[in-house]
Amino acid sequence: MNKKLDEKLLKLRRESEERMAERRAEKLGAKYINLSKTPVNIEALALLPEELARKGRIAAIEKKNEKIAAVAVDSASSETKKAVDYLKSKGFDVSVFIISQSSFIHALDFYKFVSKEKESITGKIDIEKLSKEIKEKKIDSLENIAQVLSEEEFAPRKAAEILDIILQGALANRGSDIHLEPSDKGANLRIRIDGLLHDVFKISKEFYPYLISKIKLLSNLKINISNEPQDGRFTIKFGNHEIEVRVAVAPAQFGEVAVMRLLDPAAINIDLHELGIRDDDLEIVKKELKKPNGMILNTGPTGSGKTTTLYAFLKYKKTPEVKIITIEDPIEYRIEGIEQTQVDETKKYTFADGLKSLMRQDPDIILIGEIRDQETAITSVQSALTGHLVFSTVHANSASGAIPRLLDLGVKAQSIGPALNLIIGQRLVRKICLKCRIPAQISDDLKNKIHLFLEKLPSRINKEKYKDIEIYESKGCPACNNAGYRGRIAIYELLLAGPEIEELILKQAGETEFIKFAESQGMTTLQQDGILKVIEGITTFKEVETVTGPIEWL
Repeated sequence: MNKKLDEKLLKLRRESEERMAERRAEKLGAKYINLSKTPVNIEALALLPEELARKGRIAAIEKKNEKIAAVAVDSASSETKKAVDYLKSKGFDVSVFIISQSSFIHALDFYKFVSKEKESITGKIDIEKLSKEIKEKKIDSLENIAQVLSEEEFAPRKAAEILDIILQGALANRGSDIHLEPSDKGANLRIRIDGLLHDVFKISKEFYPYLISKIKLLSNLKINISNEPQDGRFTIKFGNHEIEVRVAVAPAQFGEVAVMRLLDPAAINIDLHELGIRDDDLEIVKKELKKPNGMILNTGPTGSGKTTTLYAFLKYKKTPEVKIITIEDPIEYRIEGIEQTQVDETKKYTFADGLKSLMRQDPDIILIGEIRDQETAITSVQSALTGHLVFSTVHANSASGAIPRLLDLGVKAQSIGPALNLIIGQRLVRKICLKCRIPAQISDDLKNKIHLFLEKLPSRINKEKYKDIEIYESKGCPACNNAGYRGRIAIYELLLAGPEIEELILKQAGETEFIKFAESQGMTTLQQDGILKVIEGITTFKEVETVTGPIEWL
């Protein structure tokens, strides 16, 4: 009874507060709004630093081109005017609406969705401003990086220059990660290219601490702390293009190990048609993307390109009429025009909590970085059932394994079927180097096996496209660092939801039953898609086997 009375009194107090705010707006000749009925745009909110917002009791809640709608408790206060002037100095046309103090507190609460990662990037290396000598050095192969480093003087004062060479060398060779691993005799420099690590150079034991100190300094890490892990970041800038470098330093037996991940926005600036999805599967994907609600799940191990695929989906769906919000861990790449928020465990902002809060922002499309617990799984499915289009990932070995995983996480069987639109399984395979590939000999036996393979594929696949079998091999060349491969492409399998799937879900069938059903319905598996890419001359049987397992008929 007391609880009901308290709730009634609270409601009356808020109604009174809103009436006072409305009268204050009339007095100031401004418009009044109630934020409990108006969504807050995270992208707009982020334009005004939280400290300025708190001092001025003002928040930016909507942005359209160069126009900003801001809300304030008192538009006449000096601190509010300072905040408005700040936004105007950034080139925005600002309109201020009056709100109550409760509405302002409500708006402030959304600052927890604003990623703080950009604020912590203190170091910046401008490639274009580096010394002419470094810029002229040819480091377009791993051997050349090693050669250039072997000619350098490894003195403490040269730490910045050595780091510049390492970073430029990794970028020139399409490296995704730089590993510095200390040993009793020095430190190994290794660069990951197309998913594989390559040994590049041995750094002397005496010089290595100076290099680590330089990396820490750029990344805003504590130089004097060496017995605990630290994470930081800095940026590499050339022209208008910036690459973020995520740094992880941790103690090891012979010193500190460091990993620098290179996040180039150009790497995920891929159109839907450039993902590597076959034409027949692409038609299925496009059809599912046109649906206004439901769930599209992507499965695969870490580093299999799931984020790139889902970002391509978001860009395909992005229009001014559609509101897209993401919750990620972490935000790896920024997409203009999409509100992206980041998990923050220190603030207890998890996927589940963030998803519940973001639902109040009236989104049309939601991207959830990963479904990893029961609460996130249940809320995601409910979001798909209540008019939202939901994209997410789940850890499973195949598209068919995603449904048993959701059941394991505690989602009700009767909810999964109606919520699901499409499940995708994907992996990345290396593409054979175009500069050094040569036609491979194809035996009559292999030709027969390939023809039988093609005959068994679903009728929707254009088999005429694979009539002329092209299989290549490569021994390597300088262009591919003698690996024989250059670049990667995704292979896919698609499992469409439907009434039959719902029956299996209600029976709580295992992964094997879902796989058999999917294949009977015409799903091409990851391995089958990989083999088709071999026949097209894109990759090799060896690479497909490495990623998907043995091909029995080879």
